[in-house]
Amino acid sequence: MLRATLKSLLARKLRLVLSGFAVVLGVMAVAGALILGDTLNSSVGKLFSGVYEGTDVVVTGKTFVDASSEGGVSTSQPVPANLITQLQTLPDAAAVQGVVAEDGARVVGKDNKIITSNGPPRLGLNWTGENKQTHLRRGRGPQSDNEVAINVPLAEQSGFTIGDRINVLTKEPKQALRVVGIYGVDAHQGSLGGETSVSFTEETAQHLMLGKIDAFSRVKLKAKSGVSQGQLRNEVKTKLGNNRDDFVVKTGVAASKENADQLQSFVSVVKNVLLGFAAVALFVGVFLILNTFSILVAQRTRELALFRAMGAGRGQVIRSVMLEAMAVGIIASTLGLAAGVGIAKLLLEVLGSQSDGSELFKGSFAVPVSAVIASYVVGVIVTLIVTLIAALIPALRASRIPPVAALREATVTARPLTKVTIAGVAATALGLAGILLALFANASVVLLLLGVLLSFIGVAMLTPAITRPVVGVMGWALSWSLPGKLGQRNAARNPRRTAITASALMIGLALVTGVSVIASSLTASIEKSVERDIKASLFIAGDSFGGGSLVTFDAQVVDQVKQLPGVSDAAAYYGDFAKLEGRVQFVTAVDPSDLTKVTDVSATQGRLGDLKAGSVLIDDSFAKSNKLKVGNKLDITTTNGGLKSFAVAAIYKRTVISQGPIMSVADAKTDFGRPGPIQALIAVDKDASVDAVKKRVAKLLADNPEVSVQSQEEISKRAATQVNQFVLVLYVLLGLAIVIAVLGIINTLALSILERTRELGLLRAVGLSRAKTRRMITAESIVISVFGALLGIVVGCGLGALIVTALKDQGLQVLAFP
Repeated sequence: MLRATLKSLLARKLRLVLSGFAVVLGVMAVAGALILGDTLNSSVGKLFSGVYEGTDVVVTGKTFVDASSEGGVSTSQPVPANLITQLQTLPDAAAVQGVVAEDGARVVGKDNKIITSNGPPRLGLNWTGENKQTHLRRGRGPQSDNEVAINVPLAEQSGFTIGDRINVLTKEPKQALRVVGIYGVDAHQGSLGGETSVSFTEETAQHLMLGKIDAFSRVKLKAKSGVSQGQLRNEVKTKLGNNRDDFVVKTGVAASKENADQLQSFVSVVKNVLLGFAAVALFVGVFLILNTFSILVAQRTRELALFRAMGAGRGQVIRSVMLEAMAVGIIASTLGLAAGVGIAKLLLEVLGSQSDGSELFKGSFAVPVSAVIASYVVGVIVTLIVTLIAALIPALRASRIPPVAALREATVTARPLTKVTIAGVAATALGLAGILLALFANASVVLLLLGVLLSFIGVAMLTPAITRPVVGVMGWALSWSLPGKLGQRNAARNPRRTAITASALMIGLALVTGVSVIASSLTASIEKSVERDIKASLFIAGDSFGGGSLVTFDAQVVDQVKQLPGVSDAAAYYGDFAKLEGRVQFVTAVDPSDLTKVTDVSATQGRLGDLKAGSVLIDDSFAKSNKLKVGNKLDITTTNGGLKSFAVAAIYKRTVISQGPIMSVADAKTDFGRPGPIQALIAVDKDASVDAVKKRVAKLLADNPEVSVQSQEEISKRAATQVNQFVLVLYVLLGLAIVIAVLGIINTLALSILERTRELGLLRAVGLSRAKTRRMITAESIVISVFGALLGIVVGCGLGALIVTALKDQGLQVLAFP
């Protein structure tokens, strides 16, 4: 049986290729994600291993809020300069140095636009001279307050060189400075991870980047010869005495590892997302493999019956089919691994093209051997599990072939669909129950994913029961011709096969449709909320810049806007990340008297006007989930203020636009990481021209290229564009599942043609031409494709509508279909 199985595989090479193609694509996705993640992690480790070379101990201030997981930044408190004097007295400290290194130095380009960043930070530094991480390529370091040195990536991206004057935005308004030097990490490497940096003199860096003189971002210590990093760290902690809780003291090795871990955690997120979509592709591939082996068993009916007639038992027949599936899995895994390496390289090059010259993506594509081995092992295990599970049902079906089938043209009689239909109803019901519990009872995300998986399986099992009537109706449009009628009947005569093929397409399209429904509903909800809940006609806003920091502007601009002709009122909004109830989220601050003049925010409990220093407004959804009422205390940890207790002044109705905690402006100016407003809403007089007021406001903003004034329509379009960009990424990632499903249709038809060779020959013998035969096959493929697409759209719309309904309390007030 082993020799017969291997000979059968080799004798039918086309069949082997077709049955393994879905596996190749699935493994390619899994291997590509694993190899990409492991390669980037390896590169990150190498790049950051030298960040603190020559540094034995690092002292930073305490970090109250780590917003890196929410798209923000982790900002530690400044270290006072007098700490350096204290640490210099340590007997084992050879050198102590203060360092300013903060994200937020934005350079205005020659086109008067901010030089953008696709992720890496834009650092503002104090010039500390050349060292193991700073190598002057040209010029010198800054010596006066109006001089700066810039790093190689910034020079290449902006076109600025020595002698040019550049404008830099920081915590202070735009500063005009002269470039006197260009530096890199060394003679060959321009930056560590694609960051741009501007180096100022020490006092200028402290003033612009920290907002205070006599402070540093961190202090570095170098130990004397023979003193270990751990020993010096302990001495520093002892020296700090009662103030040790205000600082974080680490060895240079630990600080370097922490820097690498932060970027590696981002890489892990990317890898896991890619693996998630690869799992979807593999799930779709299960249907293709199941169909393929079902057809292959049908084709080998006489061959397997002959084995039975020669004495082979049912177990041997099952093992024969499973062995064939295993062979297909192993061969396809090997090919998928090779394709995965290629995909990983392609993704790395794409990331490199979007990373502003990051050193992380430069150089040769050195794939760690461990990554290849791990990817292959995972690929083989996953593939064998998927392939063997998918081939099990056809194998069991093959074992039921009686020996007498070898004497005639016969196939295994299809069993009734009753049991499959009942199982499908049960799986669908369980899946919907899981989805509803996850969405409406705040159950885990795992339950939601399990519910979606069961729903797909259930719908796939129910599909054979509706195949004949639905295909009959759908194929009516093609039944006017003989090839069309034959194609329709071919699609309907084997409900299981057609259903499985259509289900593969259904899953991919259902996910795409569900995402589209959610995105359309979000866009429509934003548009409705802007139109209904905001009285303001104009907005002052900017884009987030590198590292997740926020664009701010001078609060005096809002005061000037209020004095403009045609302006009835203007409200300045402040914003920052804070920790509430153990979770980091975005909070805003606004004057309550201005809030009600530019928006229609309404209180459900208390009065909005009661907001003052030491109190907070919360939305009704947050109040409900945390069981809060007016007068209750809420602990909030802010970037500069640390942990404080705030009284709930009022509870307001949540919308897409207005949601989350709202603090007082007084608290924002002392507790937020950036003291300036991030946005302003401007209400225009009824008899005034919005365009005329917009032009007047734009003149006030002419000196700040980071912010602009926009109308309601422009804000809505901007929000829709951001949603569409995110959805487009999901479409691309789900594209592989669609490709596998389409290949499944081609695969099924190709194998079914081989299965129906005698039938097709008979049709040709009775007068069906080649052209009509091709049209018949085309009609069959159209019917199956439309059937699968219709199923996907219906299921996707249903899932999307469920999720939108569940998120109604979160502000998704409008259910919209694309």
